Amino acid sequence: MLKIRLRKPGKSIKRRYHYKMVVAEASTARESSFVEQVGYYDPSHKLLKIDIERYEKWVKSGAQPTQTVASLLKRYKKQLEGKLKPKKTKARTKRKKTK
Repeated sequence: MLKIRLRKPGKSIKRRYHYKMVVAEASTARESSFVEQVGYYDPSHKLLKIDIERYEKWVKSGAQPTQTVASLLKRYKKQLEGKLKPKKTKARTKRKKTK
């Protein structure tokens, strides 16, 4: 049985992990070989790229996405539609020193 899941390649410097979204056999280890890469996810930079055509092809062929991949796909589709807006950060204001 094939699964579409996240794979954590290589070592991370300062725990800035990034993931590849891959199609792999369900019984293999997370870091072992895979059939095809269909996407990329970097949570530290909030970067998510998925090749939708390849993803849909594998789902039609019988590959099951993991729960995490399915939720990332929902977020990606909202991003493409423009419904998901980036979070606004609060502007820092300088405080005046009082005596």
